[in-house]
Amino acid sequence: MSSFASNFTTLIVDIGDVLFSWSSQTNTSISPKALRRILFSPTWNDYERGRISQAECYARVGGEFSVDPAEVGRAFQEASDSLQPNEELISVIRQLKVRSNGTLHVFAMSNISTPDYEILRTKPIDWSLFDDIFTSAGVGDRKPNLGFYKVVLARTGADPSRTIFVDDKIDNVLSARSLGMHGIIFDDHRKVVRALYNLLGDPVERGRQYLTLNAKKHLSVTENGIVLRENFAQLLILEATDDRNLVNLTDTLRTWHFFQDNTEEYPFDLDTTSIGLTVVRNPEDVAHSIMDDMLDYIDDDGIIQIYFDHHRPRFDPIVCVNVLTLFYSYGRGHQLDRTLQWIREVLLHRAYLDGTRYYETPECFLYFIGRLLKISNDGYLAIHIKPLLIERVQERIGAEGDAMALSMRLCLCAYLGLRNNVDFRTLLSLQCEDGGWEIGWVYKYPSSGVKIGNRGLTTSLAVKAILEMQRFPSPPPTPSMAPAIPSSNKLIPLPNLL
Repeated sequence: MSSFASNFTTLIVDIGDVLFSWSSQTNTSISPKALRRILFSPTWNDYERGRISQAECYARVGGEFSVDPAEVGRAFQEASDSLQPNEELISVIRQLKVRSNGTLHVFAMSNISTPDYEILRTKPIDWSLFDDIFTSAGVGDRKPNLGFYKVVLARTGADPSRTIFVDDKIDNVLSARSLGMHGIIFDDHRKVVRALYNLLGDPVERGRQYLTLNAKKHLSVTENGIVLRENFAQLLILEATDDRNLVNLTDTLRTWHFFQDNTEEYPFDLDTTSIGLTVVRNPEDVAHSIMDDMLDYIDDDGIIQIYFDHHRPRFDPIVCVNVLTLFYSYGRGHQLDRTLQWIREVLLHRAYLDGTRYYETPECFLYFIGRLLKISNDGYLAIHIKPLLIERVQERIGAEGDAMALSMRLCLCAYLGLRNNVDFRTLLSLQCEDGGWEIGWVYKYPSSGVKIGNRGLTTSLAVKAILEMQRFPSPPPTPSMAPAIPSSNKLIPLPNLL
């Protein structure tokens, strides 16, 4: 079960250019550029704060911009007539508010005059969505002035640290952030909708819905768009979710092939077979028989190979780790001592930092090392591998990576007892509107370097990582180490340093 509870209880949204769009193109002599210049004039600011009437505003603007006041009125009437609600954003906010079960309060905050607000309220949207609406005319102040924000916070009782503020102007967002709110600049509709879902929705529930909706269709894809039916990702999805209904697997009595429908170009491999035998348990005698066969594919250096084919001598440290996991899970790890020694050297000297022949990222190597330790629960590995793994994972915290790399890193951190709030926040922000995460690259064709990934696998590991990180107890709040600046009546004089 997910223990998710959104940290945010208040959403404050701008109206113009966020909840409503409008056109500055009118059938008057006032150009769109001139109309927007009027909106930023001191006179218009006074009008929006309720300090002057509409008639006085139009008259003063007419004089300042050398235009007939009646023409100003016609231009703004046409602009008001062009107002169109952002139905999708309004629907998203309504949906999020309903799903919050009463914990999310929604407010609007707008720089707008009383006459223009009265026109706005005639527009056909569900105004009951808002718990309250604050206008600059009603408050007597306007964004980005801090006083406006402080009035809204005081009247709503909102906690700034639990408040999301959305506005299209960076000055307004900056002021909100300076008071402790989470500010979102409305510069891209899709980005904002995604951010709201990620801040206010349950990431685990949404991820699971994506996986269920696409059950049996979680196919792998190359970076150039070729769809692959393969077993490796299906096995890892099954391991992460423990839900056989989500995957399509090619059942086998003995060895596993990476591909499901292209089994002639490449031989059966020890990598997929090792994953398969640790995820889908075969009868013990069959597993031991397969491991006996694997021991025939060790090179002169004592390194286990990739393929069940002596004509394809290949090795890869991650494949070695996965075969070691199989052997250790059956108490036979000692038979691959030289392979283990080499793997430790790879870990010690960070030989994995650019990926491997078949795997794309350093996180792949570290993740499967962690999987080896977890599945084997072996005391020797805990002494000789685990401390070094902890060091190497700590080095990766905060490093750049896609959702797949972040999910692997976070699963490792959870297993090793390492708090990683930096990557946790980044992973949460990468969740897509449909609840899944974008494809992350896991392996690649060695000859061409073409990368292969799977959205279902990325999402499965992301959900697993979030669940495991949520089990960490919340850290106590850490106040800023910088002392607060005294209020103006208590300022301490500083020496003249010039």
